[in-house]
Amino acid sequence: MDEDDDYRGAATLLGADREVAVEVVLRGHFQPIDGRFHWYGRIAAHPEVREIADGRAKEVVLRTPQGEAVGKLSDPDPWGRLRITGTGRPPFGVESFAVEG
Repeated sequence: MDEDDDYRGAATLLGADREVAVEVVLRGHFQPIDGRFHWYGRIAAHPEVREIADGRAKEVVLRTPQGEAVGKLSDPDPWGRLRITGTGRPPFGVESFAVEG
């Protein structure tokens, strides 16, 4: 795991009435301006994830062995990985999660 990554590994994406096993790289930080934890990352290229996103921003649930959270799928990068973002309690463990989520 890169020292900047908060979570790298297996996850399950729940959306469009299906579950898809995926690989993710996630990180996050507390944003003092709005008082919330913001988490974000990329989901490895996967045809079912692209179908769920359907070329639009789409709300999904991302589950890891450490937890789950609602996030939003958006823009694919040149390698076909989709971005996911969320606020509040992330789907991965954080040493000191002190904000309400």
